Amino acid sequence: MIGSRLHWIDWLLILVYGIGVVLLGWYNSRRQNSKEEYFTGGRNMPAGLVGVSLFVTLLSTVSYLSQPGEMIKHGPVVVAGLLAIPISYWIVGYILIPAIMQRRITSAYELLENQLGSNVRQMGAIMFILLRLVWMSLLLYLTAIALVTVLGLSEDWTTVVAMIAGSIAILYTSMGGIRTVIVTDAIQFVLLLGGALLTLAIVTARMNGFDWLPTEWAPHWDHQPFFSFDVHVRATVVGSIISILIIQVATAGGDQVAIQRYMSTDGPQSARKAYLVKSIAQVFVFLILSSIGFGLLAFFNEFPGSLPPGVDVINNADQLFPLFIAEFLPVGFSGLVVVAIFAAAMSSIDSGVNSISAVVQTDFVDRYRQAGASESGETTGSKFLVAGTGLLVIALSHFMQFVPGNFLELTMKTANILVVPLFCLFVFALFVPFATATGAIVGTILGFLAGMVVAYWDLITNTQAISFQYIGISSLVTSLVAGSAVSYLGPKAKHRKAS
Repeated sequence: MIGSRLHWIDWLLILVYGIGVVLLGWYNSRRQNSKEEYFTGGRNMPAGLVGVSLFVTLLSTVSYLSQPGEMIKHGPVVVAGLLAIPISYWIVGYILIPAIMQRRITSAYELLENQLGSNVRQMGAIMFILLRLVWMSLLLYLTAIALVTVLGLSEDWTTVVAMIAGSIAILYTSMGGIRTVIVTDAIQFVLLLGGALLTLAIVTARMNGFDWLPTEWAPHWDHQPFFSFDVHVRATVVGSIISILIIQVATAGGDQVAIQRYMSTDGPQSARKAYLVKSIAQVFVFLILSSIGFGLLAFFNEFPGSLPPGVDVINNADQLFPLFIAEFLPVGFSGLVVVAIFAAAMSSIDSGVNSISAVVQTDFVDRYRQAGASESGETTGSKFLVAGTGLLVIALSHFMQFVPGNFLELTMKTANILVVPLFCLFVFALFVPFATATGAIVGTILGFLAGMVVAYWDLITNTQAISFQYIGISSLVTSLVAGSAVSYLGPKAKHRKAS
């Protein structure tokens, strides 16, 4: 029976949440009188709220479900990546944010044109659109998988569930703009944090204490050394720190989703504070989700009969968290955690859709449209643009099933391939005085290709896969070296503006 794993009380909670966020979008829609308000919230949003929104947006369902699964199947070495967070905060807060916020912009890619010309700006905008389309499609697909497990549906329902979850996010985002996105993100943070803490508490109660804490290396965990020169070793301590540092900095310094949030504050100091809030929340939630992984591993090893037929701890690690939610949480609590999974997906979809629409509107529509459109007309057009973008994401989510790997690897092999090359455009524009448009474009293309080769080495060569932890660093080094060389040795820029 459809939804047989949930009680009617759980369904009521889910329904109340869905209606609530839609009503919030409708309420904020009445306050909008300009495109500026719609995309930047009037540039006076509280730093703490913006920081929570930034964290929840970048966390998403992918991280919410992949972190426990990673701990269960592969072991704890990626937790070492938390050591990168203080470093990334210093780089982002004291180097990138002051440089980015010298101009009050709507689209991040306006900065690229100011320094390197319109071709680089449009390249950056297109890369961002592709990045977030793939990212949102992936997380919507993974959310649907998790919800199908929780609801007790067959896999045939995955597309339908993705359409429902995506449609709710699109509806309130298209109505309410960035202000609704940021407020709902704060609500969603409370829900996903509460769901994680609740799950951990119930695992602890069922295990009669903290016996789930690992005291020895599980037999099925990977070999995860401190460092290895063998690029085929899946994860190392050093690799975890470097790869997470690169992704964190690249996302914060080149992604419209992040930069749009900086611009919704009243200045660099507030934006830095927002990023600090995001960093603290990230460490806290990362540790909780890792603990859930350890707890679920111990629980299902202790009670193997609790697993459905055909499901085992190792091969179905990513499904154990949603399975536990469905089978072992009390009535009402299951609904809350399902809402948390919904919330994690919606927080990324709403932000991504709004940010893509801001870029399309600013970098393409406004650039080529004839003057004369009214503010209300532009705002209405932006809302239709948001809705259209969301529908495209729902359609693309269907194709994510064809990418191999667990949840974490899926992320690295799809959306994150574009994160670092896109960031390198900003490095060239803001920090490389001799950079030229040609050098930036060549470096970015080669950096993307380098990431693709590493990510799909096994498919390209039919040999052993290279660790996903090398994707970011290979892309970064290739892009910066090649771009700098072409800029320095090639034709010099005649019209580059002073930084």
